[in-house]
Amino acid sequence: MPKTVHLIFNAHIDPVWLWPWSAGVDEALATCRTACDRLDAHPELTFSRGEAWIYKIVEELDPPLFARIRRFVDEGRWEIVGGWWIQPDCNFPSGFAMEKQVELGKAYFESRFGQMPEVAYNVDSFGHATYLPGLMARHGQRFYCFMRPGPHEMELPARLFRWRGEPGGPEVVCFRIANAYTARRIDLDFVQATLRDLPEGIDHTMCFLGIGDHGGGPTEELIAWCEEHRHALPDTELVYSTPGRYFKAIESQIPSLPLVEGELQMHAVGCYTVHRGVKAGLRRAEHMLAQVESAFPETHGLGEAWGRVCFHHFHDTLGGTCLPSAYPAIEDDLAFARSLAQHAIVRGMRKRMLDLPDDRLQRMVFLNASDQPFDGFVESEPWLDLPELPFESWQPEFHLLDDAGGDVPFQIVQCEAQAWSNARFLVPLRLEANELRALKVARDGGQPSPVRASGDSERLLADGGVTIECGAWRFPSGTVLDIPELVSIEDPTDTWSHRIVGYDGPVADRATWTPPNAIDQGPLMASWIQTGAIGASRLHAEWRVFADRPCVELRLRVHWLERHRVLKLVWPLAEPRSERIDGTIGGSTRRPNNGYEFPMRDWTIAGQGVVSPDVFAIDANEEAMRLTLLRSPWLAHHDPYQGNAPRGRYADQGEHEFRFLFFDQLTPKDAETHTYAMHRPLWFADLTRGMPVTHPE
Repeated sequence: MPKTVHLIFNAHIDPVWLWPWSAGVDEALATCRTACDRLDAHPELTFSRGEAWIYKIVEELDPPLFARIRRFVDEGRWEIVGGWWIQPDCNFPSGFAMEKQVELGKAYFESRFGQMPEVAYNVDSFGHATYLPGLMARHGQRFYCFMRPGPHEMELPARLFRWRGEPGGPEVVCFRIANAYTARRIDLDFVQATLRDLPEGIDHTMCFLGIGDHGGGPTEELIAWCEEHRHALPDTELVYSTPGRYFKAIESQIPSLPLVEGELQMHAVGCYTVHRGVKAGLRRAEHMLAQVESAFPETHGLGEAWGRVCFHHFHDTLGGTCLPSAYPAIEDDLAFARSLAQHAIVRGMRKRMLDLPDDRLQRMVFLNASDQPFDGFVESEPWLDLPELPFESWQPEFHLLDDAGGDVPFQIVQCEAQAWSNARFLVPLRLEANELRALKVARDGGQPSPVRASGDSERLLADGGVTIECGAWRFPSGTVLDIPELVSIEDPTDTWSHRIVGYDGPVADRATWTPPNAIDQGPLMASWIQTGAIGASRLHAEWRVFADRPCVELRLRVHWLERHRVLKLVWPLAEPRSERIDGTIGGSTRRPNNGYEFPMRDWTIAGQGVVSPDVFAIDANEEAMRLTLLRSPWLAHHDPYQGNAPRGRYADQGEHEFRFLFFDQLTPKDAETHTYAMHRPLWFADLTRGMPVTHPE
């Protein structure tokens, strides 16, 4: 049968990479202008372009150019593909934030062009989570173009296939691009590669052309070559086309295409951890904006804030592969989103507090600004400066009351400030979604309050909770588990960690620790603090156990000074396990414990489980899970370059904070509950309205 090669002229644009986002604005304008010029000069030519952010930039900064694009779209010669705000990383954004990524793009394209493309388009993203087929299906997208992972990274049954993320879930039809998503020059071998690995009976393929990365699109040289070689291959015709036209040509054969289930991984495993700061900052911005939408959806500016967050979903941004000098502007945008969210919640909470009646007692007010319930321990530090006791505000006879006048369990812990003593409370609270609750500070006697006290430096326990002793944890169930270990591993790879699937190099160092120093031994929580080192890096660990809670909390600070190292937290498994369940975008994914490095969202379970919103990657074997905390390659270093420039910078130097919850037993549902409690802590306010006026002598 004759073959048809659909020539897809496009221009992949990295709005941020080896240049700042401001240069991305320039490349977007220049590329769209030259693409329009080529379409004017060649009436048969077609062009494909995605990403709503790029169209919006053109619309705002060059309205006549935008009008030219609209004309070509109306004529069917300029095809809108993708339909999302940007081509994001498809492993790291939260599920609700990925929905926002698509919703923003869809709203823009429907408002400006009256359409949402059926073809989703992430040709350069570094991997594709199981969440994506359902996401695309919910927004009417039936087809998907991608390139990574390539054939050397993941074997697939064919270049064209049906993809289902979860068993029984929605399907999309995928095309894996051959060679590259762009090309400056091509030859017949380049074209013939696109004809390989097609399913039986499929006589159509796509060949992607045009200058990309920093933009450019079709060139006269490429167009001339295509005209000259339209029939240079036997029984094969080269035609100007678009992804939409291609999928329409093969639509009748979709039911016979092979089916692939699960995630499409893996490419550039180093991107799961490098430049941790942008990952943590973006995740915090996502959850803070979600809190505002849940509690105060009337807030102005949410669209702009979400636009900036979704822009930085971009795969090179989140992948940590941009120039170091590009990241301050990225951090500014994420800080803008977080600041807007913070101001909205602080203001909105005080307005809601106006509905509370006056009270003669000082109150501590808590708000669960979330669409999920909160159940956990909360620390808060109200200001209790008494005229008669300005430097010793909390007294043993003081206590906390709920709205009904009942005593509330609490424990006094160390204040954050080291200037003078105030009062910091640890309180167990459960609040429903968007619930506001007040606790009262009673100063009229009652039972003596529990206070912070030093405990046993060789044994840590809390009533009904976990006991730590002799280098192991004893859970209420009777399970005994080893304490995890910090190790650093040699890592000679570049920023992306090209050509590897995991970090199995030699152990460079193991953490050493001082003996534990008991800090708290109260009725609700007991804690130890240890300091230590690994290589040249300093460590500070606080271990906590809680009354009636079957978990151990670790608050870890790492002052990271290593170079070409990976920091892993290794937790031996109670028994050999061949697989585990990792949190991933919008849900979870079952994976083999084969030593491969995978992206992780918030938690992992292999019998025992860990919840840690501050960790973004993991590998495991049958004996242990190994959470990846930090990597320190050269920044913006891509093999085969040597990566030893005199002004080069190493990744993630300096202080980093991590929180972990360790469980002997954990379900995905409970893991999500703990995840939301850590991502969306309660907001706190002091309330003194109604208290009697005091007159100092």
